[in-house]
Amino acid sequence: MQVYGLAPDGTAAMTVAKGPSTKRRPRWFSTWRDPVVETGGVGGGLPAGTVSMVFTDIEGSTMLLRRLGEQYLEALKEHRGILRAVWEEYGGIELGTEGDSFFVVFPTADSAVGAAVEGQRRLAGNRWPGGERLRVRMGIHTGTPGVYEDDYWGMDVHLAARIAGSAHGGQVVISAATGDVARLPQGASLRDLGMHHLKDIPEPEHLFQVTVAGLDQEFPPPRTVGMASSLPVPANPLLGRDPDLVRLTGLIREPEIRLVTLTGPGGAGKTRLAMSVAAELTNQFPGGVYFVPLAAVTSEQVMWTSIAEVLDVPPRERSPARLASYLAHRSLLLVLDNLEQVDGGAAVVAQIIERAPQVEVIATSRRPLGLMAEHQHPVMPLDAVAEDSPAVQLFVQRVQAVQPRFTLGPANVADVVAICRHLDGLPLAIELCAPRVRVLSVSELLGRIDQRLDIASTSSVTPDRQRTLRDTIAWSYELLSPEHRRIFRRLAVFSGGADLAAITAVACDASDPLDAVAELNDANLITISEGPEGRSRIGLLQTIRQYAGDELEETAEADAVRAAHASYYTGVAENLQALRESRHNTALDLAESELDNFRAALTWSISADIPTSRRLCVALGWAWLMAGYIAESRRWHEQVVAQTAHPSADLASCLRGLGNLLLLQGETDQAHEVALRSLEMSRALDDRPGIAYALTLLGTALRQQGDVHAAERTLEEALELHRHLEDKSRLARVLGNLGGVEEELDRLERAEALLRESIGLYEVLGDVYEAAVQGQNLAFLLVVAGRVAEAGELVRELARTILAMGSPSLTLAFANTAMNILIREGDPVGAAHLFGAEEAMGERLEIANPYLEEELEEAVALINGVMSRQEWEDHRRAGRSMRVEELLGRL
Repeated sequence: MQVYGLAPDGTAAMTVAKGPSTKRRPRWFSTWRDPVVETGGVGGGLPAGTVSMVFTDIEGSTMLLRRLGEQYLEALKEHRGILRAVWEEYGGIELGTEGDSFFVVFPTADSAVGAAVEGQRRLAGNRWPGGERLRVRMGIHTGTPGVYEDDYWGMDVHLAARIAGSAHGGQVVISAATGDVARLPQGASLRDLGMHHLKDIPEPEHLFQVTVAGLDQEFPPPRTVGMASSLPVPANPLLGRDPDLVRLTGLIREPEIRLVTLTGPGGAGKTRLAMSVAAELTNQFPGGVYFVPLAAVTSEQVMWTSIAEVLDVPPRERSPARLASYLAHRSLLLVLDNLEQVDGGAAVVAQIIERAPQVEVIATSRRPLGLMAEHQHPVMPLDAVAEDSPAVQLFVQRVQAVQPRFTLGPANVADVVAICRHLDGLPLAIELCAPRVRVLSVSELLGRIDQRLDIASTSSVTPDRQRTLRDTIAWSYELLSPEHRRIFRRLAVFSGGADLAAITAVACDASDPLDAVAELNDANLITISEGPEGRSRIGLLQTIRQYAGDELEETAEADAVRAAHASYYTGVAENLQALRESRHNTALDLAESELDNFRAALTWSISADIPTSRRLCVALGWAWLMAGYIAESRRWHEQVVAQTAHPSADLASCLRGLGNLLLLQGETDQAHEVALRSLEMSRALDDRPGIAYALTLLGTALRQQGDVHAAERTLEEALELHRHLEDKSRLARVLGNLGGVEEELDRLERAEALLRESIGLYEVLGDVYEAAVQGQNLAFLLVVAGRVAEAGELVRELARTILAMGSPSLTLAFANTAMNILIREGDPVGAAHLFGAEEAMGERLEIANPYLEEELEEAVALINGVMSRQEWEDHRRAGRSMRVEELLGRL
């Protein structure tokens, strides 16, 4: 089985093509890949077989560094000394220390768990600088990783790291594999955390917490993606919503009710109430309860993608049709938050309700969705009529968070009740207002509200409440200094939040933003969370961002700030594009964390700065493709290339990216036209790399159109150009693609030479994934050439590496090649099992095999006289219930 692949700029193409006979069906796999753990050969000096791996790191180390300053190094040194002493006592082998993290391997699960428990005890008992509490998260998994050059590799290592990442500071989380064999030390016990989906791990993992007597035992849910209850953990108890909870949980439990929409003005508490309702219903949905934030989403396509991300659906399965099919087989609850601004959001909900009969939806929106299946629940402001009312309780709760000694009594109760009435009981308004009691008395606060929020006293449940909230935000805004107001306005250009570096560059004119961030946080105008790589991330609630944006548009600096934002994130995208060559997974994670900012920058630059929009589109091509945003990527490419402007290398690259996407979606003729346009433009610019890339795209389009000889000529021309360029990775890719064409033309010796040259280049470059891809293609070629023994030897060499990568499409291609080898080696039972397992896996992933019937007839012909057709079908059906990965692991 052979499959071709395509880079984002069009240097290859994903396609399925039929060979010259039914004996040779080339479905080559190449080029773009899922995040993987790179692998190697056999090493020495480390224990092989079953070991237990421990990963640790300090929670909130960035904020701890900010608080401790130079004392942080002292704390880090103490932390390392404590844990290294424990590792040595329990026989651990330290394999890696990076920053505040450890990777340690133990020969037994007992020693690994014992070391983690003792480590947490010693850390908890230590006196840390500045009176701080240093909290370390730990994760343990027991498995059989591969050994290579004094290091471990493989999915077991990857799984152990993901388990550690799911833990909270002070917590020890272990896999079921570890829990099954470990003897716990005295004073420790296991707590079942349930099944969880871990990022990049295809199957859910059963997690347990090691609880230790005398240490913290209560933690938030594990930090996993797509877990059975992926609900944010509220910081404070829900107040005044008991009747709402009873009604809403009752509605969701009624079988005929599938959609409940919580409606109401911004700041009324719709999201908080929806989260509480979902938490009450977790056990009712076997497939889980999932919270999907949509505040930064504006289009139907991005909404589908956001749902897929929360469900941890693989990137290739994120099209609306495939995601709807995925949901159709699951019983789960979706909480779709902030739907009012999503263009086409109601249509998405309607499709889910229609096509997924066991999925129920709780939506929050400022207006009804207008669907027949919808049951509305208006979320009213909190009652604010007396001292024991929920609004007053919320006010007191938020004041005590900043002034712990505050109490409600005869001297202030009347003013507090009046304040809550003036704020119409809107939770967000109260939360913005109450912290000011830290600097104002309650009576002074009431006086300021009377002056500035007079609309609140006459507002009702209708849109007047939005004006009340706007006035509440305005009041907090006007209390800021002029400089902090300027920075606050500029924060409106960020979508989905930003780190301090971005805020420094865009909102603070390169000055230190810490004072402004602290002041805005005190005023509850921003949120602060931990972003990628432990960096602080600053965000705005959607309503507050809208207000800041309105204020920004009233100034003369709006266009300049948006230009600075677009320029900054274009630089970010280009840096990540370069980083992916050496740290692919890290670059992809960082790119996905900034997608909303990239979208905002593109939206502005397409109409205001065409050169920047082209640069940004080119830089993001790889990230969109790898993350599965095919439809969205095509939409951006089409918008960028549609702008009227002078030809440029960036425009030619955008055209190649668009041609690539058209090929992926099967629009071959249009892709051919776009490839020709890119080639013509690159030739006019005398851009030799651009010419070579365009020729590769054109050759792939020609081959997909069925003109194999023209494809060969074009790819030969591209190859000749690539041999004079310095980009060895693109040269290797063209060699692989041309090898596929040569195989289709029955020139097997030339095809083999090209493939081996491609593999050699990838090995020199250190690209383990692409070397394995071309190795799989070579194995299939050897089968076609009748060199079954050589093919079998190569497949068995590749099996462990390919399985460790976890790429479904590569695994399917490899399974097909292995099946062809087994049937020719005289193992028809193993071949039939693998045939059925591959067939079932392709159906689950909706990866079509257009040659299924031809392959089936060829298999039956090959077993003639060895096994009957009925026996083959019996074993084939049995294989459908088996996992491809398990069968390949037996090779």
